[in-house]
Amino acid sequence: MTSRTDLVEELMSRFPQVPREAVLKEDLLRGGLAFDDAALTDNESGTVKPKSYFIFSFDHRTLPELGTAALRRPPEEVVLTGGPYELRRTVVSVRINPSSPYRVGTDGDGRLRLFLDGRPIADVGLPPMPAYYRHTLANGKSVMEVAPTIQWGYLIYLTAFRVCQYFGAKEECQYCDINHNWRQHKQAGRPYTGVKPVDEVLEALEIIDRYDTDRASQAYTLTGGSITSQVDGLAEADFYGRYAQAIEERFPGRWIGKVVAQALPRADVQRFHDYGIRIYHPNYEVWDKRLFELYCPGKERYVGREEWHRRILDSAEVFGPGNVIPNFVAGIEMAAPHGFASVSEAIDSTATGLEYFMSRGITPRFTTWCPEPTTPLGRANPEGAPLEYHVRLLEVYRATMDANGLSSPPGYGPAGPGRAVFSVSSFMDTLPATPS
Repeated sequence: MTSRTDLVEELMSRFPQVPREAVLKEDLLRGGLAFDDAALTDNESGTVKPKSYFIFSFDHRTLPELGTAALRRPPEEVVLTGGPYELRRTVVSVRINPSSPYRVGTDGDGRLRLFLDGRPIADVGLPPMPAYYRHTLANGKSVMEVAPTIQWGYLIYLTAFRVCQYFGAKEECQYCDINHNWRQHKQAGRPYTGVKPVDEVLEALEIIDRYDTDRASQAYTLTGGSITSQVDGLAEADFYGRYAQAIEERFPGRWIGKVVAQALPRADVQRFHDYGIRIYHPNYEVWDKRLFELYCPGKERYVGREEWHRRILDSAEVFGPGNVIPNFVAGIEMAAPHGFASVSEAIDSTATGLEYFMSRGITPRFTTWCPEPTTPLGRANPEGAPLEYHVRLLEVYRATMDANGLSSPPGYGPAGPGRAVFSVSSFMDTLPATPS
């Protein structure tokens, strides 16, 4: 049987134009990693920034199945360097999988290392607890609960609405565990605010602004579940837009404002822009028409794939094409039983979508699929997509960008191997390095 080490090294050899850091990072993101107890955090009482569970679980087990890792959280991210692959600095979002062949633990000298198949392959750095996490809001809530930061502190992630109104088997996206993640945190007795009051968000940002003296945080993302009716008496554009309006009035120009929302009609998109948002993420999830209908039944029912795409193009006229950055979930193209049977078919389909948008100046980005166990696609595909798919996607992604004369999208920090901080996929690690 081929070991995971053999698979990783074979793909590094076959695709030398893809940074070896990205090959390893994609494997960690698609399959997760395990932590020795000694490598776990002391939550908000320790010196390491803990995982915040800001919207999805991004774990391969439910909280009750994580054991010690559910009580003493793992770090939000890890940074990998050195080892036999001579890794340049690589930031990776932590996705827990107790049965992963990757394990974070200490070596004989007490240094924290990443082990693959029992062999140390990288030094591991942990994110330090930021000063702003040491402070609470007046009501006792933690900054991590209200305004967690990810991407090594670059991005403030504001999940304003922690459930989704696409609800149940006939509407929920088949790879998404936002509603289950809400339930499991509430059942565990963890603080997990469903709708975050605007004044709490502003108070948390005030603390971040005061104590982030190095100005590491440079952008914020407003997001949450889709709204098909109303929340707090507001439809989606005005519900999320009110946060942007308040933030921009209180902190004009302090951060780049981004919103992840549905593909909304142009008038709603214009309101986002008027509220102060500068980057719009109307995620199209998966390119193939049949798979979109199967995997995103609520979005197909309420909007429809063709209308979704039309709205993305319309939004480029409001924000400018370079500021419209729709996400897709890389890997679900190959999810059984409905996905493509071969890597080549899946890549060809995804490449068609990339060309469709990039030829119009719109640069999609992707999140590497984590097969969460409470989702239909996660249950049916616990191993996720083949690593070869993810490596070839990086190759075709950069090639399509180059062919259309595009550069790295704004709001994601620096690009290039050894420089990127975007942690839930490797597309930024694979692009040319941005100037210092």
